[in-house]
Amino acid sequence: MILIAGCSGGGGDSKGAAGTSSSAPPPPKPVTLTLALNNGAVDVSPGLPVIATAADGKLTEVKLTNPDGKVVEGKMNAESTQWTNTEPLGYAKTYKLTATATGEDGKPQTKESSFTTVKPRTLTYVSTNPMDGTTIGVGQPLAFYFDEPVADKAAAEKMLEITTEPKVEGAFYWFNKKEVHWRPEKFWKPGTKITMNIKVYGKHIGDGIYGQEDRTITTTVGDEVIYEADGQTHQVNVKVNGQVVRTMPTSMGNAANTTPTGTYVLMEKHDRMIMDSTTYGLALENGGYKVPVSWAFRMSNSGIFFHQAEWSIGDQGRRNVSHGCLNLSPENAKWVYDTSKQGDVVIVTNSGGPALEPWDGFGDWQVPWTQWVQGNR
Repeated sequence: MILIAGCSGGGGDSKGAAGTSSSAPPPPKPVTLTLALNNGAVDVSPGLPVIATAADGKLTEVKLTNPDGKVVEGKMNAESTQWTNTEPLGYAKTYKLTATATGEDGKPQTKESSFTTVKPRTLTYVSTNPMDGTTIGVGQPLAFYFDEPVADKAAAEKMLEITTEPKVEGAFYWFNKKEVHWRPEKFWKPGTKITMNIKVYGKHIGDGIYGQEDRTITTTVGDEVIYEADGQTHQVNVKVNGQVVRTMPTSMGNAANTTPTGTYVLMEKHDRMIMDSTTYGLALENGGYKVPVSWAFRMSNSGIFFHQAEWSIGDQGRRNVSHGCLNLSPENAKWVYDTSKQGDVVIVTNSGGPALEPWDGFGDWQVPWTQWVQGNR
């Protein structure tokens, strides 16, 4: 009995000793230093970040230099485990990245990488409408104009970041290879703040074309101003934030020059200008004209304007006698000129004309939303 008990007790002690032996701490690890760009890399996009990362250790020094030996600015994270450049790189330049890190074992490690950025076939600049710092009407789409044709439209859209306050859902729609617009399903809400971040620098839009410059554009939506122009009553009701504030007699296009129906967006204004039919293909000998007018506000690229026309005052409110424009008295035309802004809306009905083409000025609202969201790529 005693011998058996002794054997049992000895076995327990042996297990305890083994357990103590297995709890020894592991040795400290060496650092794993990683450079995102391999040595000798070519055709690197300047828009991609240059990154150095340390695992099981910390970065102690990172230096990125340009071909002239100048240090490129960068930023280390709080844990000293990752460094990223904050200064953009140039096109078609060779850079050298040197990083040193120390591991948990206290031993340092250094790595170097030399790489060359891409040489674009050409660069593209992106301009916008509206412009920075403007106040726009509720109908204004956000238009982006590339000065080179865009081969990869999906990639280009990702470079155009639109943020709004309050948040608004919207979509892109391409009018051609160089022009894309963004708008919400319905008119903007007055007071909406819009920021357009154009993040194209260093990025490829296809066919060897890269972005030239990043830009930030801000604009604010002003009061809702909507002109309801009826070709049968020959009247224009002006609503500001839903309330009728003015009614103006008008004369639209005659039977041979009917005014297109639909939703227009006011574009630009001129206190004086020459209305010249030859600019849209109507020669003088075929019934065209060159007439000086005042207080003109453009509604379409095809030559439809609100403008002063004292010669048709007797017809305004009675019959349509113009070449397509909306004739107003000098007083009413001046009121429109003074009161309206780019992006205000004109809705033309009952003129007997064809539907306004979506590409004619900002005829964006002529495209049904279900069609718009498909993008027309």
